Amino acid sequence: MGFGFPKEEREALVAAEPDKFLMPRESDLRFNWVVARMTALEVAEMRELVLEAWRMCVPKKVRLEQELTAGR
Repeated sequence: MGFGFPKEEREALVAAEPDKFLMPRESDLRFNWVVARMTALEVAEMRELVLEAWRMCVPKKVRLEQELTAGR
């Protein structure tokens, strides 16, 4: 599963849990992207990765509204 993730943090993520996360293919390194092995993720962890990736790309107003309704 590919998901949005800050470029400057992805090497540390992959290094910390290489059985779970991979760097994107070379042609995708320019994007804020990481790859996860879905079989290595718990459902709650997968949900959080998707939500955080969504928060990276939606307008700030939408993100703030979601955070207010979710109680964050």
